[in-house]
Amino acid sequence: MKRGAVVEEVSAGRGVIHFRLNRPILAQKLLEQLCSEPDGFGVKSELLRHLQGGRTLVEFSSPNIAKKFHAGHLRSTIIGNFIANLKKALGNEVIRVNYLGDWGMQFGLLGAGFERSGSQEKLRTQPLEHLFEVYVQVNREAECDESVRSAAAEFFRRLERGEDQALALWRQFREITVDEYKRIYQRLGVHFDHYSGEAFHQHQTQNVLDELMTRGLLKTTEKGTAVVDLSGAGDLSSYATLVRSDGTSLYITRCLSPPSLFKTDKSQTVHFRQLFHILLAMGHQWAERCVHVAFGLVQGISTRRGEVVFLEDVLEEARSRMLNNMRQSSTSKELEEPEQTAERVGISALIVQDFRGPLMSDYKFDWDKVLQAQGDTGVFLQYTHARLCSGCDTGVLMVYRYDEVLLQSANELQPRHLVNFLLTLRYRHRLLLHRCAYDESPACPQARLCLFSAVRSVLANGMRILGITPVEKM
Repeated sequence: MKRGAVVEEVSAGRGVIHFRLNRPILAQKLLEQLCSEPDGFGVKSELLRHLQGGRTLVEFSSPNIAKKFHAGHLRSTIIGNFIANLKKALGNEVIRVNYLGDWGMQFGLLGAGFERSGSQEKLRTQPLEHLFEVYVQVNREAECDESVRSAAAEFFRRLERGEDQALALWRQFREITVDEYKRIYQRLGVHFDHYSGEAFHQHQTQNVLDELMTRGLLKTTEKGTAVVDLSGAGDLSSYATLVRSDGTSLYITRCLSPPSLFKTDKSQTVHFRQLFHILLAMGHQWAERCVHVAFGLVQGISTRRGEVVFLEDVLEEARSRMLNNMRQSSTSKELEEPEQTAERVGISALIVQDFRGPLMSDYKFDWDKVLQAQGDTGVFLQYTHARLCSGCDTGVLMVYRYDEVLLQSANELQPRHLVNFLLTLRYRHRLLLHRCAYDESPACPQARLCLFSAVRSVLANGMRILGITPVEKM
């Protein structure tokens, strides 16, 4: 290390190096960078140059069609959105794919059930509610009626054979569901470049099986199933099943045809380990770059109406509770669109609560903690940004660590580093307020104004990467 304008003093100790920084000059250089290009601060750092460029495909959310959006898909959706936002901020070309669960034996059940008791009239007026009713009913009947199970298996075979009537009903289910999901994604601030799915790749299934057969990787068991041996010893002590004994394909078979993906889902860890293993065995070296981002479970999400099943119930509950809190707060300002602000702040609270710890950790959900106006919450993070937009103070030299935090987030694909950085940043505003209150130098007000704008940009940019829409008043 060399002494210069910023590094004033350097000395070596036993296993350590001590150095002293010229804080005023460091602050001046920081303000110059922030004020000249606030939106590019941090992301264009030399530290991150090796991460810029290239293409990343992020596959996330992946709900099952013909069902209302389950609350269990929230984590996959917001985590995938964070990864996509982070990669884009670092200069990657990002392709966002929603790989829908739109094929498989469950559609045999649903199709057979709809042919038995479905109503096109109800499908027009209450589409997902009616499909849910049909699915629950046919599952109940299938448990004790072999003929229902046989009808379901036959309907799925009709789908795989490409029979027009079966496919037309399936397409109707899919279109209805995607339209409903897009409305919910819009509320979350999430978008996709492609809505793909198992069905899109289903026609490639036979090509995949033929290639596996040619390479000598596909084996037939005594039960008549087709498997790939993953044991390494050729003894089938570990294997993945690709085809059932009746000739129909499984989920993993249809996953073998998409390109390199980032995945999010804890329960599918073994599935993706097998998938990447098979892809490498088939000679697809890009499988080495595939990453499965696993996450834990959320326990105890409920609303005033009881245990929740659907994501829309969670979003409505967050908005309702936040709106009530804002109306009771003595510091809340008159807002032109209080409902929209309450929704944005409520969603921010859900995201920050989810991202505070390691993604693999399970956590217990608590509405009171999530929506607290003080502490390490999304509500207080939004409040800090809103105060900055109205001209109040915050900011410290720690914003210089922004690029380090982005690097750590990108390397580990963990949002907690960015969340903790933003929460710590907003804590420092009180210290700066106290110091500036006693600083009568003419330069202080101007420096503070520049710093307000700069730190507000860092907060806003960081929040957007997390998938949070910043509010300017609350």
